[in-house]
Amino acid sequence: MTTLKERLHADVIVHMKDRNKVALTTVRNVLGEIETREKSGKTPIELQDDQVMALLQKEAAKRRDTALIYTEAGENDRAAAEIAEAEVIETYLPQPLGADEVEAIVDEAIEALKADGVELSMRQMGAVMKPVTAKVAGRFDGKAVSEIVRARLA
Repeated sequence: MTTLKERLHADVIVHMKDRNKVALTTVRNVLGEIETREKSGKTPIELQDDQVMALLQKEAAKRRDTALIYTEAGENDRAAAEIAEAEVIETYLPQPLGADEVEAIVDEAIEALKADGVELSMRQMGAVMKPVTAKVAGRFDGKAVSEIVRARLA
């Protein structure tokens, strides 16, 4: 099984052969960002897949935000380019979960705690959030997850 970083490196060659300039530039920029993160600090580190995934999510979000700014400024060509880059990055991310799937995960975590004999109140929000966050991990907005948990516990 290859790591996400190895897959990015392999895709550089694929994009070169396909002459896909947007994807090639985007993947190279992401790899550059990964290398910068790995070399920054006192000692170099090797980013794990979950760390690379978090970085990819931030890069995609950054491009979507920039596209919004360009759209508001009337620069539709630049906005389209940013969206295209975000879409390339998002192909490396896991499929996002729907709200109903997240609600099912939250309900499952609550049922597991009830089975263990835990009296549920708002004080146990952390106990519910921990397993839910582990399962959702970057596939759904964390703030929305906490709102779902809060609603279930209220």
